[in-house]
Amino acid sequence: MFNSAVMFAKQNAPESVRVLARRTMLEAYNARLRVTVPVTTRSEFQNVYHCAVRKTASQWIKAVFSDPVVYRHSGLLTYDPRFYGWKHPHVVPRGRIGLSMFIPRARFDKMAKPEKYRAFFVMRDPRDMVVSSYFSTRNSHGPMGDVLEQRRMLLELPRKEGLLWLIDDLAKKGRFNVLRSWIDVPPSDEVRLVRYEDLTGEGQADEMEQLLKHCGIHLPPAELAQTLDKYSFAKMNERQGTAAVSHYRKGQAGDWQNHFDDDIYEAFTKATGNLVERLGYPSYQEK
Repeated sequence: MFNSAVMFAKQNAPESVRVLARRTMLEAYNARLRVTVPVTTRSEFQNVYHCAVRKTASQWIKAVFSDPVVYRHSGLLTYDPRFYGWKHPHVVPRGRIGLSMFIPRARFDKMAKPEKYRAFFVMRDPRDMVVSSYFSTRNSHGPMGDVLEQRRMLLELPRKEGLLWLIDDLAKKGRFNVLRSWIDVPPSDEVRLVRYEDLTGEGQADEMEQLLKHCGIHLPPAELAQTLDKYSFAKMNERQGTAAVSHYRKGQAGDWQNHFDDDIYEAFTKATGNLVERLGYPSYQEK
């Protein structure tokens, strides 16, 4: 009952109220960590930046990097610049992990950053992003931005027409271009490109270990295993009471094949060009 009430409030409160509440909750949570969790080892980096596009398990990453075990082994608290209007002079204060930064690479490169930092960008097969966006926007996403307008549209349309409409909408908003912007830049020691499929697949433990090490965070294997088990998609859905319309849904790589037909794929290709191949995912013909 309590989880249902919380979910109802999140779905129906005005956006300004939700943003203020999230900011307050984040500061209270960080204050509690400072008081109750001793830092045993500190990351050598002054900032870590989590960059991504939507529908790449951002809430899951937020949960993992906000866990007390990560703070204990890094000394880095989390910070979401969206809740502060991106108004901090450095976008993310020193000593913080910047979360859910849905920005193109050019904007990230222009940001003021400390001498020692690390960043990672989470990418995903854009076809699965389309399908995930469709079900999330239509069924479960909180009413932020233009979600309610999109939901009304998707509820009125049959699934195929809804997917076609959403592909065009995502293209107009530049979501596919953001993906492309991160892979078109030469590799660097500071920025690690991460696949959603690797973070959520069978090799999750190894991938997370490498990602955390990239960020200067070294978790003992047992603590890493416990953390990943704690934040499995199934358990997060149970805690949030969203099993009926899961925010995480399947998370299954290749789910787009269950929803795309030739017409949808043609529209997708028109909107994205060779993006699938540039990202290194199998093409339509290879499936």
